[in-house]
Amino acid sequence: MQARITEHIAATQNLLRGDVPHQAAAVAEMAIDTLRCGGKLLLFGNGGSAADATHLAAEFVGRFRVDRPALPALSLTDNASTTSAVGNDFGFDEVFARQIAAFGQPGDLAIGLTTSGRSLNVIRGLHAARQRDMRTIVFCGLPNATLDRVTDLCVCAPARETARIQECHMLVGHIVCELVERAMFPPEAT
Repeated sequence: MQARITEHIAATQNLLRGDVPHQAAAVAEMAIDTLRCGGKLLLFGNGGSAADATHLAAEFVGRFRVDRPALPALSLTDNASTTSAVGNDFGFDEVFARQIAAFGQPGDLAIGLTTSGRSLNVIRGLHAARQRDMRTIVFCGLPNATLDRVTDLCVCAPARETARIQECHMLVGHIVCELVERAMFPPEAT
């Protein structure tokens, strides 16, 4: 237990080094621009990252820290019937790309989460979003050239273990939620 907590502390402290603080601000700015222009956030990932996508979408639709109007965010991992139908009929690599084709509009923001950076369905979903004139962000572990080609911004967690990467993603995601709320619903406006 002490070793895992120490790993967690080291990973989150490493978020302060490098580009992640600036990247978190850039993610928030892209989300704010998207939402102010009438667009929506589409989030997706696999396994724990799927749960994280759902968690973050819920923070936008519901609330994070303040009572405020709902913000349009959708987790593409929430509809088991769609995911299984697309997976069965078109292949699991297409589950997010097909949903981006159905729900994504120019000006929307696609946010993929992949700890490995190699999840083909996430990469294809981001590629499909780019083809629809959407902006794209990925939360990942190690960066790679494939992600660079399909995203406007890669937020790379400074960790190697999947659990620590996901913990970093959620911390940054929560910070983004807070920044969006503060910008869109300043205290005097709520």
